[in-house]
Amino acid sequence: MENLGPRGLVEAFLERLRRERGCSEHTIKAYRSDLRQFLAFLISEGRLHNDDKAWDSSGIDPLVVRGYLARLFGQNSRTTIARKLSALRSFFTFLERSGLSESNPAAEVSTPRLRRHIPAHLTVDQTFRLLDLPRKDTLLGLRDAAILEVLYSCGLRVSELCSLNVSSIDLESRIVRVMGKGSKERLVPIGRQALRTLKAYLDAVGPLRRRYGRGGDQEPLFLNYRGGRLTARSVNRIIKRYALECGLSSDISPHAMRHTFATHMLDGGADLRTVQELLGHESLSTTQKYTHLSLDKLMAVYDKAHPRSQ
Repeated sequence: MENLGPRGLVEAFLERLRRERGCSEHTIKAYRSDLRQFLAFLISEGRLHNDDKAWDSSGIDPLVVRGYLARLFGQNSRTTIARKLSALRSFFTFLERSGLSESNPAAEVSTPRLRRHIPAHLTVDQTFRLLDLPRKDTLLGLRDAAILEVLYSCGLRVSELCSLNVSSIDLESRIVRVMGKGSKERLVPIGRQALRTLKAYLDAVGPLRRRYGRGGDQEPLFLNYRGGRLTARSVNRIIKRYALECGLSSDISPHAMRHTFATHMLDGGADLRTVQELLGHESLSTTQKYTHLSLDKLMAVYDKAHPRSQ
């Protein structure tokens, strides 16, 4: 480890993330970009040289990290800057534990205050209108209907939806086995309407699977027209097309369906912990961003229940 140069240490750190924390390739790619950008900043400041054969963090202190973040402002969103700072904190923690840095200069730098983002979501009426739109007399229409139903019924991330296999669905128990972030598995209930549509799709797509020599429980659940696994980009395109046909905002995406699921669950009386488990959030604070969407209901309950509300 001591003989690795700066870029080699970055790759060693990323491999540790991949192996021990099960980070996705998307996360690895983002962290690699963030850390290489920081190395480029150090080079431009004369604190690092391209031909350095070993890492020297003696000249890197919180002021240097703040200078790097200051350069990012105006060109990046606060969320992006917060992610880049998080990447630096994790990287310096890795260096500390490897005995290559005496401190973590990024740990002493405050995260930029993030603006509260209100997730795009649909009302119940809008959701039902969207779910009823695909034509169920065609194979692709039936597949699209099943995709919409599963997204809304289970609150899945688009990556989780695309990674589902036929074996992921327990039709008898009405349970979906989901592989989430960090390769963590969770079990999510699926609604009866979504299950009916999914069963109809599975029956209809059988001949296509046989035509392409596909079969078995480990086969992809949702197929494209060539018989391959459907991609996240394709699902995003499908959702946006139906949203536009419905006269809805172009902001409606697979993630908006996940927000809609969470909002409607809370409106229906589900507690925050339950929704956290269903969404696969590690932190309850991540789920709490949905609570403000139900403020009208919260006020109505308060006015009815609190003795001094009138």
